[in-house]
Amino acid sequence: MKFQLDEQQGGNAISRHDGQCVWVNNQPHRTSLLVPWRGEVQSWALPRFEDLSEAHFEQILALKPELVVFGSGSKIRFARPQLYRSLIEARIGVETMDLGAACRTYNVLASEGRTVLAALLIDSE
Repeated sequence: MKFQLDEQQGGNAISRHDGQCVWVNNQPHRTSLLVPWRGEVQSWALPRFEDLSEAHFEQILALKPELVVFGSGSKIRFARPQLYRSLIEARIGVETMDLGAACRTYNVLASEGRTVLAALLIDSE
């Protein structure tokens, strides 16, 4: 019988979320954040969807993921493609979904060893 770890060693995992808080590696985060497959979870200075700018996606580009799962908050909202043009040009995929779906999708992809990053908007409303 072959055994396999549920979590990739040294990787980040989202353990739960409730719309106002996301727990990464059992640590609560109440503001928007970037969760790379490995390494330090970063604050993402994004209080509202309407505040999205190219600079927010440049911060993601610096982490060099192969795929970005953008959790657009409590509901699915799509950013204008010109905001994440730098990711497209670097051939980095971007998938948009609501916060809950983004957390679940990130965990699946990270557990498969993918170089994924979750960009999670926690609405400050």
